[in-house]
Amino acid sequence: MKNIAKLFYPIVLLFLFITYQASAQSTNSLREKILQLVSIKNAVVGVSISGNSGKDTLSIHGEEHFPLQSVFKFPIALAVLHELDKGGLSLNQKILVTQSDLLPNTWSPLREKYPNGNVKISLAEILRYTVSQSDNNGCDILLRLIGGAGKVNDYIHKIGIKDVAIVANEEEMHKAWDVQFLNWITPKASTSLLKLFYERQILSKKSYDYLWKIMSETSTGKERIKGQLPKGTIVAHKTGTSDTNEQGVTAAVNDIGIVMLPNGKYFAISVYVSNSKENNETNEKIISDISKLTWDYFILKTK
Repeated sequence: MKNIAKLFYPIVLLFLFITYQASAQSTNSLREKILQLVSIKNAVVGVSISGNSGKDTLSIHGEEHFPLQSVFKFPIALAVLHELDKGGLSLNQKILVTQSDLLPNTWSPLREKYPNGNVKISLAEILRYTVSQSDNNGCDILLRLIGGAGKVNDYIHKIGIKDVAIVANEEEMHKAWDVQFLNWITPKASTSLLKLFYERQILSKKSYDYLWKIMSETSTGKERIKGQLPKGTIVAHKTGTSDTNEQGVTAAVNDIGIVMLPNGKYFAISVYVSNSKENNETNEKIISDISKLTWDYFILKTK
């Protein structure tokens, strides 16, 4: 019996080595396709991808700092729902939104619906505006509700995501170009946070279900992660976009999300396009091209 074991042991090791090499080689093939895509763009592109139960991962500039912009509304929503799970808040509770809360000259569908303010709005509605429609005023209302950006930063660090900083709110970011860079994350950290959320490790079922719903209903960034995927593909995602400065530099065109595959599995993807001198259409297509390459890779893996 021992002799048989000795005979088969090298064969098993060889099989495992070949399997590992085949997986690494295919992941490297995807990496090379992405690198070829971004190499001709006048932008810095950060990518992190995880799928196949975490067996297939890759990153490009995965540990560099990228400005979050409105992607930070995802961790803000997580922090708010964490407070709800502790019993301090309720989705049905009404929050008084005054006219002074509804700042002009910022993206705010909430302000368009309630231009005069002085109305009580449920926490669920404010969360939906903030996440699904990336409302800037809704974002800052939520931050004031839970105690500021620092509270969110502490919570995200506490759940194990260290490579992130959330310091400024939307109003502060609008005051000066450089402030946006105070809110940063690495692509790898983004994907880790997405997985913590999707694998139900940080929220109650009720809170998870609500956030999944409003992320799946996101109306911004239709030409980013979802842009080239088959119609009807479920994508729970959050976008972020900066202005373009006088030098023609766009600091951030981002999208991170969970993409559901036809077989019920998923992949998590984070793409950050930064310091770009490309136009907005090109910046968004960089993201959709990377998403489509990733989709094709995982679809092929299931055949």
